[in-house]
Amino acid sequence: MQTVQVERPMELGTQTQTELLNNLLVQVERLWDIALGWVSSPAAWSQFALLVVAYLAALYAARRLRGPLSRLLTPPVEQMDPLSRTRRFVLIFVPLLLPLLAYVFTGIGESVTRSLFGSGAVIAFGKRVFLFLAARILVREILDDPLMKLLGRYVLIPVAALYALGLLEPAMAKLDQTVVPLGNLSFSLLFALRFLVVGGAIFWLGRWSNDQSVNFIKQQREMRPAMRELTAKAVEIGIFGIAFLLVMNIMGISLTSLAVLGGVIGVGLGFGLQKIASNFISGVILLLEGQATVGDYVELDGGEAGTIIKMTARATILETFDGRWIVVPNEDFITTRVVNFSDQGSANRYEAPFSVSYDTDINRVPAIIEAVVATHPGVLAKPFPPDCELRGFGDSGVDFAVEFWVEGIDDGKNKFMSDVLFLIWNALKENGIEIPYPHRVVELSGSIETRQA
Repeated sequence: MQTVQVERPMELGTQTQTELLNNLLVQVERLWDIALGWVSSPAAWSQFALLVVAYLAALYAARRLRGPLSRLLTPPVEQMDPLSRTRRFVLIFVPLLLPLLAYVFTGIGESVTRSLFGSGAVIAFGKRVFLFLAARILVREILDDPLMKLLGRYVLIPVAALYALGLLEPAMAKLDQTVVPLGNLSFSLLFALRFLVVGGAIFWLGRWSNDQSVNFIKQQREMRPAMRELTAKAVEIGIFGIAFLLVMNIMGISLTSLAVLGGVIGVGLGFGLQKIASNFISGVILLLEGQATVGDYVELDGGEAGTIIKMTARATILETFDGRWIVVPNEDFITTRVVNFSDQGSANRYEAPFSVSYDTDINRVPAIIEAVVATHPGVLAKPFPPDCELRGFGDSGVDFAVEFWVEGIDDGKNKFMSDVLFLIWNALKENGIEIPYPHRVVELSGSIETRQA
């Protein structure tokens, strides 16, 4: 019994290898017979001649058309309208001009040979070769998306090669017969291959459509930034939802069979993914309310502070003054206190404290300081002009503070406080007003004896 169990897999493996080898030899022998028939046939030689003529004509036409087509499809750099983006998209397919023209001219030659000789196998083979060359150029020179390039290299080019050799139908039949069991489910290799190709193409098209839609939405300046972000997210969800439904429909998968899977995902969201769901809903609320959006400088109750540079479905990304990024869950913006310093460009008030000597005529100080601070290009006259106020009488001098409004915040790019303090210093020096500093008086009690050596 043990000997039979050990040797049976070996026998099956050997039998499978023998069948594959025999099939390969049969196909090679068939191709060899076809090649010999072509070599000895006058009609085949005429078709070879037509193939050469079609290729040379395509080469000449491609060289004459490439320049004018490139100039026609290349818009000015500054133009970003939909028509210009479409022209740029079509421009990337110009390298396909030569093989496609050769395919068209060869098709014309095939119709001629079939009408004269009643056959066109050679020239039909040439058409398939030109189609294979087009697929090769598409993958190597045009596709830049990593997923599409991977599918093209390992799926499209092999399929085009099999099609050119006339082996595509046998290969597809073999793949369709090879069934892969997966638990209670089973599917053929042909189904898996079709699913990868169709799904990859549809989702690539969905991503391209989403990029174009998002760019168009972000150019609508009359919309609030938060509304633009929300609309872009809604369009993204809609496009990829439609792409998913298309893939399921094309592959013949019943959507009702996904109901159980949807229920499992719902249970998972309820138990294990509460935080993710909460952050997603919080992000939608933030985009709807618009109380914090991209470009605002905010400070959270936990001490995180920075400029909002990106808002995703799960988190908001803040950039600090020193260039670091802080990823803050959206839920924190809803459940904690948030201070918005900029509110998308609103004015902010700052105050710069300073002191003058007790010997100063303090009635002159407010007018001098208000006038010099108003000369700063970043200081606003509205909602209020600079206002210098007396704050108290300190230990070393009289304490003042000037309040001023600016557009934005005092950060690494804007140095409002530093600039205003420089202006105050120079104005006080020019008007002979002393800026005090602490003095200490030391009193000694008792006599000091001088000891002589």
